[in-house]
Amino acid sequence: MSHRQPVRVGDRHAFDTLIDARSPAEFALDHIPGAINCPVLNDEERRIVGTVYVQTGAFEARRIGGAMVAANIARHLRDTLADRPENWKPLVYCWRGGMRSGSMVTWLRLVGWDAQQLAGGYKSFRRHVISQIDTLTPKLDLRVICGATGSAKTRVLHALAARGAQVLDLEDFASHKGSLLGSLPGVAQPSQKHFETLIAAVLETVDLSRPLYVEGESIRIGRLSLPLSLVARMRAAPCIEVAATPEARLAYLLRDYAYLGDDREALADKMGVLKEMQGKETVARWQQWAHEADLPHLFAELMALHYDPHYQKSQELHFKAWVQRRSVVAEDLSDQGIEAVADAVLSLDKGASPSA
Repeated sequence: MSHRQPVRVGDRHAFDTLIDARSPAEFALDHIPGAINCPVLNDEERRIVGTVYVQTGAFEARRIGGAMVAANIARHLRDTLADRPENWKPLVYCWRGGMRSGSMVTWLRLVGWDAQQLAGGYKSFRRHVISQIDTLTPKLDLRVICGATGSAKTRVLHALAARGAQVLDLEDFASHKGSLLGSLPGVAQPSQKHFETLIAAVLETVDLSRPLYVEGESIRIGRLSLPLSLVARMRAAPCIEVAATPEARLAYLLRDYAYLGDDREALADKMGVLKEMQGKETVARWQQWAHEADLPHLFAELMALHYDPHYQKSQELHFKAWVQRRSVVAEDLSDQGIEAVADAVLSLDKGASPSA
């Protein structure tokens, strides 16, 4: 049975299932959204074949690898793919669109399925991601949601999305809240590549004639870097400030970061990085509060002495339109208050008077 011409990245949506034939480690690092992992070589098998290739040569590597590939494809046919109907149409890819995906396509087509191979494999998809971000980002009608620490900006984004607004939630994609205390307990950040893949997947669906709301971020979220084209677009976009009172912000932080009190030692360690900036005496006090899980005192001083003094200058430095920003005043950041902030943000684009 002859194969058709390999499929281009832009045509991948025409298929019933995307199959990533790479190893689990490669898949975990990044993959096409929606793909399932059916490795033709697992991580250890891939290592073995690579070692044989270097030490013995290509023929022996193909002989040993071929047996492993056949066994793995047989297992997928018995298990993961056993319930697929006769008219099922999968698209298979590996690293470069070579032997791993080609082997699986051969067997799937022998079964009778209309299996196709992605031209260029994951590498072509990776180029597509970078191209999409750089091409689409300058066309975005961005609205940057700003606000001092504790202004519930991410929750406002969620409320906007619930109202049908277009939203790009970068902190969700980064699995990080974007601040000194922003790492999520037990949740690792994704790879830089997968972070960018998630961004590109949203940008591909955006209606460029409508606003896209995004939280004002620095160039990094945890250890991940924002694409430079997106940073440039954000820096030039109109700003909407959630002007929340200190009392409302502290109450929100105590709810949103309550879990920090569960690991007091880790919290105290994080305070240690501020010694040079805040002084040993101040940080010692903060570490004592951390050890006692006294979050009200700790968060209040972090706001007053660390975050707030730099807020205005930071916004002016990073956002060209900061001086012309529009503001939504918020004295309440409860669930109901956040809903009201979202309504007020949307009203700004409709020319209504902002209030929350």
